[in-house]
Amino acid sequence: MLRVTLAARLALIGLIGFTVVMTVIMAIFYRTTVQENELTRPSPARLDALATLVERTAAGERQSVLDAVSSPQFKVRIAPDGAPVSGETPPPQQQLRETYAAGLAGRPVEIVSPPDHRASRWFPRLARLMANAIEFRIGLRSGEMLIVDAYTRLPVTPFGLPVGFGAGLFGSIVALLALLVMQRETRPLAQLAAAVDRVDLSVDPPPLPDARRSAPEIRAVIAAFNRLQGRLAEMLRARMTLVGGIAHDVRTFATRLRLRVEHIPDDAERQRAVADIDDMTRLLDDALLSTRAGAGGLSQEMVELAALVAVEVHDRRAQGAPVDLVIDERVRNAVVLGDRLALRRILANIIDNALAYGHAAHVRTALKDGAVVVSIDDEGAGIPGDQRQAVLEPFLRLEKSRNRATGGAGLGLAVVRSLVEAHGGTIGIAAAPSGGTRVTVALPVFQPA
Repeated sequence: MLRVTLAARLALIGLIGFTVVMTVIMAIFYRTTVQENELTRPSPARLDALATLVERTAAGERQSVLDAVSSPQFKVRIAPDGAPVSGETPPPQQQLRETYAAGLAGRPVEIVSPPDHRASRWFPRLARLMANAIEFRIGLRSGEMLIVDAYTRLPVTPFGLPVGFGAGLFGSIVALLALLVMQRETRPLAQLAAAVDRVDLSVDPPPLPDARRSAPEIRAVIAAFNRLQGRLAEMLRARMTLVGGIAHDVRTFATRLRLRVEHIPDDAERQRAVADIDDMTRLLDDALLSTRAGAGGLSQEMVELAALVAVEVHDRRAQGAPVDLVIDERVRNAVVLGDRLALRRILANIIDNALAYGHAAHVRTALKDGAVVVSIDDEGAGIPGDQRQAVLEPFLRLEKSRNRATGGAGLGLAVVRSLVEAHGGTIGIAAAPSGGTRVTVALPVFQPA
């Protein structure tokens, strides 16, 4: 999706508004140029009244009447009978002449299109294009000829520009300056959004934009986020301290309990109690490791993932588990940057799940799109498509094949997911070709700078 910044949106709004205004102005101009109404030329009744007034006025007073009715867009003068006709009569004016002749009480009338002699000193071409000059030559009953030069022109300034153009230009300049100021004021907000995306509470907070010259509201937002960032970091440190303390105490109690369990005389009961304690310790380790992953507390080292996979598979083969391994030759030298203990826990949890619920584990490694892909197939009943994402959530087990009878607290895949995401990888669940479940983990290959 195209992302348009606030500054670009404001500029687009201003451009559209200016375009609409100019379009309306041009439409009004062409309407007044083309339409045959009082806006473009005087009506026949007005010319008839003017001719009647001139005929009734004494010869010595006519000039005063002509000066009174004349204007820059409506010039009136009297020419002696037989004065030459200026300009050329275009064919469209013939029908117009007949219309005026019918409204002038039988007076002879002639309509021509003379050139506009009112040239502008600054923009002569623009002044000529905006003129719509028509010359009416009306014969008076006294034998003289009344000449009316009608011009339709939008009001212009002394510079030859339409009235309002200067105001529009000034407004556009002001809007541009306001846009630049707005962009300068909103830049810290964009920088703040980028800083929010870089937040990692396990390290030092990212530097926030310097907004000392910004508006008070923007400075308040940045300061509030800085305080929030500090509170979150403090809460995370407190949570890690609390979890670490609880883990230490629980391990101490589990060790004491393990020593007491050794004195149970019944071997079967003793083995079950030992298994329960081991499960409790494993659950505690999973929870602590997942918390460390979410808080960015994992170590960073270069790990050859293919060798790590081989070690996990070898350990289970030594115990008689049905596990097989196929390693792509391109993966043998691939290095992943991450926590070795966490990576082993990822592989161990997935393989153990495949053995416990799918009766076998078929491990494959490959190199694809700059990532090491490890896929583990089992031979179980599979996971329904609508529940494959749900099993990645904490404390969620499938009713039929992953219930309390088979053991587990529902944290295995949830821990795997958090650890994989902490290493910048992805995890997916799909159907295996054999009909069971395929769990795929992709971890990015370390690329030295």
